[in-house]
Parts: sequence; C-alpha cells; structure tokens
Amino acid sequence: MKLQLAKDLSLPVDLVTQTIAVLAKRRAGKSYAMRRLVEQLFGAGQQVVLVDPKGDQWGVRSAADGKGPGLPIVILGGERADVALDASKGEVVAKLVVEERVSVLLDLSLFRKHEVATFMTGFLESLYRLKAREIYRTPLMLVIDEADAIGPQKPQRGEERMLGAAEDIVRRGGQRGIGCVLVTQRSAVLNKNLLTQAQVLVALRTIAPQDLAAMNAWIDVHGTEEQKRTLMESLPSLPVGDAWVWSPGWPTVDGIFKRVHVLPIETFDSGATPRPGEKRSEPKTVADIDLDAIKRQMSDAIEKAKAEDPKELRRRIAELEREVRSQKPAAAAPKAAPAAVELKPVEVPALESKQLARLEEACGQVLDAEAAARAASAELNQATTNLREAQTAVARTLEDARQLQAQAARLLAIPARPLQTSAKQAEHIPAYAGISRPRASPRPARPAAVPGSLTQGQHRILTALAQYPDGLTREQLTVLAGYKRSTRDLYVQELQRLGFADRSGDRVVATDDGVVALGSDFERLPTGAALREYWLARLPEGERRILEVLVEAYPKAVERDQLSEQAGYRRSTRDLYLQLLGRRQLVERVGPAEVRASEELFG
Repeated sequence: MKLQLAKDLSLPVDLVTQTIAVLAKRRAGKSYAMRRLVEQLFGAGQQVVLVDPKGDQWGVRSAADGKGPGLPIVILGGERADVALDASKGEVVAKLVVEERVSVLLDLSLFRKHEVATFMTGFLESLYRLKAREIYRTPLMLVIDEADAIGPQKPQRGEERMLGAAEDIVRRGGQRGIGCVLVTQRSAVLNKNLLTQAQVLVALRTIAPQDLAAMNAWIDVHGTEEQKRTLMESLPSLPVGDAWVWSPGWPTVDGIFKRVHVLPIETFDSGATPRPGEKRSEPKTVADIDLDAIKRQMSDAIEKAKAEDPKELRRRIAELEREVRSQKPAAAAPKAAPAAVELKPVEVPALESKQLARLEEACGQVLDAEAAARAASAELNQATTNLREAQTAVARTLEDARQLQAQAARLLAIPARPLQTSAKQAEHIPAYAGISRPRASPRPARPAAVPGSLTQGQHRILTALAQYPDGLTREQLTVLAGYKRSTRDLYVQELQRLGFADRSGDRVVATDDGVVALGSDFERLPTGAALREYWLARLPEGERRILEVLVEAYPKAVERDQLSEQAGYRRSTRDLYLQLLGRRQLVERVGPAEVRASEELFG
C-alpha cells in the first residue's frame, strides 16, 4: 500500500519509521500536509500519536464536511477530550500507547508551559524506554505539531530533559520502530540537533530570512548546490499547498527531489482561521471509539504505575504503619461462647526510614549488578570474536612460516659459486711479482624465479601488485590483499629482498622478476563489487553490519550517531568496530563525526 501525498507523489508505508520535517510560514499549508500524512498512515493500518500543543487538531475525528465520521483516534486532553490529561501522567499515557498500541491525539492546549514540559518529558522518556523491548518494537509515527515548543533551540530552565528525550527519539528511535514528523512555522527556533536528523524534508512557502537560513543547516548536510539554489529561490513565492519534497537516498538510492501540490485532507479542518463575519461550523458526527475500554486501560495503567512507584510504596507503608500503631487490643470473647477464639494483639514491627532506605539501596545494587553483568557478557562476546580472529591470524602465520622454511631449504640446496670480482674491485687489488690481478667478470644475472616458490602471503601481495602495473599504496594493498599493516609490511619487505617488488614514490610495484615468479596465469584478486562481497563474507558480524551501512551510503559519509541507529549498536560498541575496520583500511574518517567506506572498495 502507498501513501498518497499528492497526485504525482506516493510514498511507501515504511515512511512510518522515518524522520520528516514539515517547514512553512503560517497559513502556507503545513497543517494540511501534516494531516494528510496522518490520514494516510492511519488508513494504512499504522499507529499514530499526534501531539497538539495548540488544540487545533480535534477535527481529525470527523469527516471533512462534518457530516460523517473521521478517524477513530482517542483525544486525550483539551476542551474536547475523551479522557482528561494530568500533567504528571506522561509515563502512564506512554504505557497505554505502547502496551495497547492505540492511536491517540494528545491535546496539550490547557497545560501551562511548565506542565507541557513535565508531561512531555515523562511521555517521551517512557515511550523511548518501553520501545526498547522486543515485544513492543512495532512501527509508530509520532507527529509533533509546533515542534519548536517540544524541541526548542534554546531550552528554558526545566525544558532540558524534554529536549534530551526528543533528541533520543529523533536520532535513535528508528531502530525501536519510532518515526517522527516535526512540524513548525519557525525552523529558526527548532533545535538543530532535531532538524538536521530529518531524512525527509517537506518545505512549503517560507519567507523569513532567519528561517530560510535555518534550512541551510539541513541542506548543507544532505543536498547539492544546484538543489539548494532551486529550492531556496522558489520557497518565498510558493502558492499555498505547494511543497518541495526532498529525500536524499530514500526510498531508493536516487531519492526524491520534487515539487508537488498536497492533496486535500479528508477530515475536518478544525484549525482553519476564522474570517470576519463567518460563523464557525461544527461537525455533526464524530468517529466512535470504545471509551469505556480506554478509561479502563488508563485506570489499570495508573494503578500499575502507582504500584511500581517508590514514592507511592513509601506512602502506603506509612499508612499501614499508622493503622497498626492505632489499633487497640480486641476485647476477649465471652467465656460462654466456646466456639469463639480469644484474640490477642500482635505487635507488627514497622520498617524504619533507615531500613527502608537500605532496602531501596539493595534493590538499586541488584539492578546495577544486572547491568554490569550484561555489559560484561557483551565484552566477553567481543573478546571471543577477537580471539577467533587472532587464532586465524596465527594459523596463517604458521602456514607462511612453513612455506618460508621450505623456500629456505630450496635456497640452501643451490651449490656455492666461486667468488667473482668486478672490474672496479680488481683495480684496487695490488699486483705482486708473479701474481696477476684477478680478471673481472660480469655480474651474474639473478637466478630465474620458479613459479610456485612463493609463500601464501608473498603470493597474495604480489598478485595484488601484478594487477596494477602503476603500483599500489600500502593502504590499497591492505584492502586488496586482506592483511593487517604489520603482516603486509613483512611480506612487502620479503618481496623487496627477493627482487620481486620495488618502491616507486609512495607506491609499491611488482618487478619483472616478480611477475615471472608469480607465473603468467595467476588468479587475479577481486575488485569492485567482488571485493566488497569478499570482505562482507569474511568480516565478523559487528564489523560487517557497520560496513554494510557505509557501503550502502557510499560515496556519502555517515554521521556516527546515524551509523549507531542504522546498525543497532551503542556508541562504545560502534566505535570499537570502526577502529577494527580502520585497521583493515576499510573505512576512513571524514570530518570530526563522519565516516565513509574506503574508496578502494569501489575501484
């Protein structure tokens, strides 16, 4: 199924896990574009969470003419709420969204500014954390209208955690199934760490110079000068509803760079600007939802959150302690009633605050120990991988040593030749009576090399050199032959001593004797696509997954954080694999935070 944004533009459903920036001035059509995306995603069976700071989007529940039902999306908060929102219940709402997979509209219009930060911090942090569990890694599109209010360029006091949670979702949420649509009329005040991470840009009419300048931050990362010029020259004069859709490298390697007119929305335009003398119409019908089920789920989620909240636990323990202390001994039952049991007061020891603190500390230590055990397990797995590589390298070295030993034995079997003297040396030998100077003899030619007398390592290095008459740099040799630097240099030195290789500037070249030693019918080493397949087939899984992302993006560089998101590794693990790939000369740094696949893989 396709998402039809315009007559001449349809997008694949996997847009649901992409990050999209919708940028435009007021009343240029950005809300239409956003609502069209919401309708298309919901119609394709995808879960949508729409964050509405202004209270404009409630019309999503009714058809465009107001006479029919719209989308059965639950409205939480605002004047038209199905269920009211509490600023302290962001985590509860996140549990509802994740565990029940329900689509909701979060209307924050009745919250004060600090309440928005409180609610959204709890919601975004919990959404990101819960989505880490494999059972909940289903696609979800988080649509944030007026995104600069949630991800400001200059956060005020109390908004820092909210911004950090938004960055986690935008930069790393994709691997957990979370896509994001960031909608704003002021791209200049939307945090650049969020804006530059967008994979798809939907740009409508924009006039303010500072907002146009802010778009440059995205364009400089993703586009060419020609595309930039075409876009920037047309933005100030775009008609309402016209938009540039720009997606480098997605959904195909050619990407999208196209001007379109967004199709009309199919739900009620509740955010339309009222005109003088015009009576605002109200929809007659709204889509039905199972409100009782939603309230029950919310209630269950609230109770569950309370049960797991340490503060609530401490409060409940204090209440029980007070009840126990206030109990009076029960009166003894009359002796005339033999069936009655005499009740005696029992003193129940109450936990003191210090004991409770130690209990909480012990629980924290258990959790820390579990986290340390997981980290140690990951390190052990990496050490095992490194050990296997070392064992393979040792086996290769032993094989090469055996071949060197055989070669030495063959050389020792060559009979010794009498000492011969050059003409220049003979001139300096004094002539004594009866003794004549030795006659100079021509320097003997180097014995012809015998094909097959090379070790495996010498043969592989020489094969790579023979393929390139102009020679190779040592880094190119590493990629083509597959040896680390120290092993590569050892074989190059051996070939130079044998006269089979020589230096030419910063390159190593095969000599004529080396080509003879190799044999005329040597098997050429892989290049281009075959070389990439060779490396991807033999690399350990971690290095392979990192290299696959870089190969797919080539010739463009990839930011390290984006690399973590696409390969699924945390920063420390990602950097370890990059370091290992760097030793193999398979990746190269481009700037302080970007890396790229080595161009030798594409020769």
